Amino acid sequence: MYQASDRSNSSGQTGDRVSRRKFISRAAASAGFTIVPRHVLGGSGYTAPSEKLGIAAIGVGGQGAGLIKKFSEENEVVALCDVDQTRAAETFSRHPQARKYEDFREMLETQRDIDAVVVATPDHTHAAASIMAIKMGKHVYCEKPLTRTVYEARQVAQAAREAKVATQMGNQYQAGEGSRLLCEWIWDAAIGPVHEVHVWTSFAPLWEKNADYFFQACGERPKETPAVPSTLNWNLWLGPAPYRPYHPAYLPFVWRGWRDFGTGALGDFGCHFLTNAFRALRLGHPTSVEATCTGAGGVREAWASRELARVNSETYPLASIVRYEFGSRGDMPSVRLTWYDGGLLPPRPDELERGRPMGVNNALFIGEKGKIMSGRLIPDSKMKEYRQPPKSLPRSIGHYKEWIGACKGGKPAGSNFEFAGLMTEVILLGNIAICTGEKLNWDGPNMRITNSEKANEYIHCEYRDGWIL
Repeated sequence: MYQASDRSNSSGQTGDRVSRRKFISRAAASAGFTIVPRHVLGGSGYTAPSEKLGIAAIGVGGQGAGLIKKFSEENEVVALCDVDQTRAAETFSRHPQARKYEDFREMLETQRDIDAVVVATPDHTHAAASIMAIKMGKHVYCEKPLTRTVYEARQVAQAAREAKVATQMGNQYQAGEGSRLLCEWIWDAAIGPVHEVHVWTSFAPLWEKNADYFFQACGERPKETPAVPSTLNWNLWLGPAPYRPYHPAYLPFVWRGWRDFGTGALGDFGCHFLTNAFRALRLGHPTSVEATCTGAGGVREAWASRELARVNSETYPLASIVRYEFGSRGDMPSVRLTWYDGGLLPPRPDELERGRPMGVNNALFIGEKGKIMSGRLIPDSKMKEYRQPPKSLPRSIGHYKEWIGACKGGKPAGSNFEFAGLMTEVILLGNIAICTGEKLNWDGPNMRITNSEKANEYIHCEYRDGWIL
């Protein structure tokens, strides 16, 4: 454990922060004066210090940098943590008042003025950082996917439930108008009972930067052992993952394609593009899942030929198709949901007009009376004929504002960990099917694959010494 210490403010003083609200209430008790509204004290648009959250962020050089800009508008950034001082430099310079750390465990154990934590590390560190913050009573915003393993997702959701903190996963599309409209149309039986869904993305589990390293590896760990950059704490970057020598084939960005660190295209983008299906169809645990994918190692030839094969033990495939079967839910029938990534597509629906593209990131809902694609009934003539129902669902104030509002006592955010935890479990179950090449039967409540003992080994992983949930 780290020795707790007081926060130093920009003037060099130490000690716990006394909020404006506490100061005024204490003074009122002794002097008997009345508290006036904050807008009278501070003018229009003024945010009282007592209404600002003390925000800490873990992983501030990539996605985290943008998140901090969102959350710092009406709150105070009090702490920043990153293992790569070069990538974090710009964010560090924008917030000179914030204390800087390499190890989030030290940050959380020593700094007392943190109200809420933003987690934007690679996937393999999400759970460790989120659960530690949650168990300390901090509100948490965690980038998608919520975790790297199915077991971690269950544990993070359980911890948030018990701690009663405000949470949100970073799948921004869930707050959009299209998400609400889709629910209202499907619940209005616009296309009748839905029995089939296809969701696809052009994305693959790697990024343009450093992608050549990934291709050259061909599914095997690099044999070279270059020096670790002086500004990178490689041991902390690895976190709970098994040790391996540093190589630029792993970071930045390309870690998404490596199984020890990322969750592939399904984990990365499934949390965005599958959200609407989960919400509109009230999906829970699937009964089974199976997958096919491009050839071993994710080499360029496999990408070009769309060769179907099992993935290797180190990396995710360049493209995959994952099929989930869900049983009936209330008055909703059983449904098959199929995911495609890496540019693979479902069959083109007959109702789609000639010349209209399938789109690179899209979804097709097939019901007994019609189809919805690209957020519209198809063909377009059906969309024009459809009398839309009244708007019955509350509209979002904005994905990021949802979480801040929840932190300040408002209603739960739309992708709180209760919702996001279950969805993440289901999505990551698809990765187990990718890794094993088997059709898996799933007992969700007991978190167990019932027809493959080997596949159950993928539900979680062993952490390195010093790392726990």
